[in-house]
Amino acid sequence: MTRPEPHIDVRPITVADIPDWIRALNTGFLRTPDVTEAEIADRSSYIDPTRTLGAYDAGRCVATFRSFAQEITAVGGTPVPADAISNVTVSPTHRRRGLLTRMMAHDLTAAKDRGDVVATLIAAEYPIYGRYGFGPATWTAQWTVDVHRTGLDPKWSGPDDGGRIDLVDGADVRKIGPELHERVRRAQPGAVDRDERWWQTNTGVLRPDRSPWTEPFYAVYRAAGGEVEGLVSYKADDHWGDGKQPLNTATVNWLSATTPAAERNLWRYLCSIDWIATVKSDWRAPDDLLPFVLPDPRAAMITSLADWLWVRVLDVVRALEARTYAGEGVLVLEVVDPAGLSGGRYRLEAAADGASCTPTTATADLTLDIAELGTLWLGDESAVRLAALGRVREERAGAARVADALLRTSRRPWCPDIF
Repeated sequence: MTRPEPHIDVRPITVADIPDWIRALNTGFLRTPDVTEAEIADRSSYIDPTRTLGAYDAGRCVATFRSFAQEITAVGGTPVPADAISNVTVSPTHRRRGLLTRMMAHDLTAAKDRGDVVATLIAAEYPIYGRYGFGPATWTAQWTVDVHRTGLDPKWSGPDDGGRIDLVDGADVRKIGPELHERVRRAQPGAVDRDERWWQTNTGVLRPDRSPWTEPFYAVYRAAGGEVEGLVSYKADDHWGDGKQPLNTATVNWLSATTPAAERNLWRYLCSIDWIATVKSDWRAPDDLLPFVLPDPRAAMITSLADWLWVRVLDVVRALEARTYAGEGVLVLEVVDPAGLSGGRYRLEAAADGASCTPTTATADLTLDIAELGTLWLGDESAVRLAALGRVREERAGAARVADALLRTSRRPWCPDIF
C-alpha cells in the first residue's frame, strides 16, 4: 500500500546536493554508502541538476532519479528524441510512500513539454514500470559457446573473404568506434546513441566505479577494401584443469558489427584463440546470428534471457509516424493513458512511402494501454499474443492480425547498451 507523505520534498537537486544524492543512490543499489571525492567529481562532470531529482525527508536524500537526452532508432532507421531514465532508487526506509510516482510524474511531464517522443529505461525489476506507461520493447540474451563442440576448423587462421582481423588498443577504439557505432545504430531498431563518455569509460580513460580496471583485448575486423566493419572488446580468465588442460573463458564486453561477415568473423576469431574453451557473449538480440555462424549451432546455448529496453510513448503521432511499416493498411487505435499524457484515438495509415497518424473520432479497431503501445512500437511483440493475454482488446475481429502485419519486424529490435 502506498502511504503518501507530502512533507517529503521531491525536487531537482543543486550542485551542493550531489554528495548526499550519491549516498542515497549507493544505498538504494546496495553499494557501500560512503561517497568518495572521485565519485563527486565524476558525477558533477556530466549530470544535469535540472533533470536529476531527489526526495528529501528532514534534509536527507532518500530517493534518486535522473534523466538525460537520448536518441533511439525507430524501425526504418529514423533517430527519435527520447527521455532516458536512470539512477532510480528509493531507500529501504521510504518504500511505498509514493516517491517514485512523484519523481516519475515530474520527469515525464517535463519530457512531454520538451517534445521528447518516448521515454526509455532498463528495468532492474519487471513489475515496477508498467504502471507508469512503460512496456518491454526489446529482449536480450547471453550466449555461452562450448568451443570444442563448434565444429570449427582448428587450423583457421583468419577470414577467408579477403578481410582481416587486427588487435588494437583503446586509443584506436576511441578513434574508430564512434563512427562504427553510428552506422550500427542507424540500422538497428532499438539501438541508442553513445556519447564520448561511453567510449572513455569502456576503454579505461574514465573509471567511475570502485572496481579495478583490467585492460581488455580489442580486435577490429576490416573488410577487403579496408573499411572497419566490426569491433569486439573481450577479456580472458586463467583456468586450467587437473590434467593441465586449458579451460579458459573469453568473455565479450561488447561486439559491434555493420555486416554479417564482420559478425561471423569476429565470433570465429574468438572461438579460435588458443587455450579458450568457452566463449561468453555480451547482451545480444534473442535472434542473434551467433549460433548459426558455427557449424554446430548447439555449441551455443542461451544462458540468460530477459526483457531489456522499456519504452513509454509520450507522443503517439510522432512515434507512429517516425517508423516504417511492413505493409500498407489502416488501423484505428484507442490508446488509454491513465497519466493523461498521450491517450486518445488515432488513425494510423501506413504505406510504402511513409505513414500518417492523426487523431480521429472513427470507431476503434484496437483498444490498448499506452504501455502496450510501447511494447509494440519497435516491432518485437505480437498484438495477437497480447490480445490472447487480455492486454489488447479487439474492437473489430481480425484487427490484431492487421496490427501484426503492419508493426512486426523481420529481425528483432535490440538495444546493445545499458544505462
